[in-house]
Amino acid sequence: VVPASVVFNWVREAARFAPALRVHVHHGAGRSTESAAIADADLVVTTYGTLRRDAAEFRDVQWEYAILDEAQAIKNAGTSTAKAARLLRARHRLAVTGTPVENRIDELWSLFEFLNPGMLGASSAFRRLVGEDAVDAGENLELVARIVRPYILRRTKAQVARELPERVEQTVWVDLEPAERKAYDELRDHYRASLLGLVDAGGLARNKIHVLEALLRLRQAACHRGLLDPGRADESSGKLDVLLARLAETTAEGHKTLVFSQFTTLLAIVRGHLDAAGIRYEYLDGRTRDRQARVDRFQRDPDVPVFLVSLKAGGVGLNLTAADYVFLLDPWWNPAVEAQAIDRAHRIGQTRRVIASRLVARDTVEEKVLLLQEGKRALADAVVRADEGMLRSMTREDLELLLG
Repeated sequence: VVPASVVFNWVREAARFAPALRVHVHHGAGRSTESAAIADADLVVTTYGTLRRDAAEFRDVQWEYAILDEAQAIKNAGTSTAKAARLLRARHRLAVTGTPVENRIDELWSLFEFLNPGMLGASSAFRRLVGEDAVDAGENLELVARIVRPYILRRTKAQVARELPERVEQTVWVDLEPAERKAYDELRDHYRASLLGLVDAGGLARNKIHVLEALLRLRQAACHRGLLDPGRADESSGKLDVLLARLAETTAEGHKTLVFSQFTTLLAIVRGHLDAAGIRYEYLDGRTRDRQARVDRFQRDPDVPVFLVSLKAGGVGLNLTAADYVFLLDPWWNPAVEAQAIDRAHRIGQTRRVIASRLVARDTVEEKVLLLQEGKRALADAVVRADEGMLRSMTREDLELLLG
């Protein structure tokens, strides 16, 4: 069971490493009539969405192995996807993920309820044991770590791919242009005046939607005003100017580059400027259908030096080792998500040093996000030695920091 974005990659890797296997892809239109094909296959590849929709059909099959790739997809135990995974009947079960704890410690319960039902007890009891984060868990965190470690085979690239070249990560600080700074400061002051009063009156939990909206708008304003006002999409911005200058350099030197953003509207703005500069590129977001062709063209065509990728759609699973430069246009709450994106280039098959740059607008919410990232890593480090959880465990003091 894999994310939709990497179905083709699994089929290709099976053909490469185990060509004798009969592989069947159970996904897309017409799949409901293919039960015979499932029975005849050695390996069935499906997606989490298809698993959810065809849960009854999959439940009726006795599998030898049920393997979840990017298993953090079932981290929320109450979702229909997680429930469908638990319905699978298999003699052996594996969960493959680089981020077994992405948000909260209680996500481990969902993974282990799939792997070994009942091992961590009832969900409610486990949640009471570990609390919301590492601070709540206290000594119980080490207890959970000792329980689950025998079932976790952890392998870093340094252990299994010692031939991999160096990976360099850096933060590139960007100053907003004067007009951008004025607009950002006005927006920040507005939200600071309105939000903190709401939180004081009703608490963070009751005003979560307002907090999320404010943080989203501030993060968009730190990237480009065109994200807030489409009529400004053709204008320049501090961050866009830095990116385009760096892309001109890497392209002129013969390097290939990945550009990630969680905002497809920001990628659209970058596309317009690349078109104007005559720089060829590939593009992938959640609506892209011909993913394999796009990846192949970027990997093989020396005249396509840039790949624009939506962080959510292309941050996991893809092999993009033709690139040796990576730009992250907007920091994300979870450092593990950013690391997964960088790993699209820094993976087995890469022969050159990978340089990853985070573009961070100075004196904005982006800078404060980095401060919170640094202070919120303890949770998963203590269990399997990666985190988010920020929005769920945010305090009024955190909010003041972000709006400062």
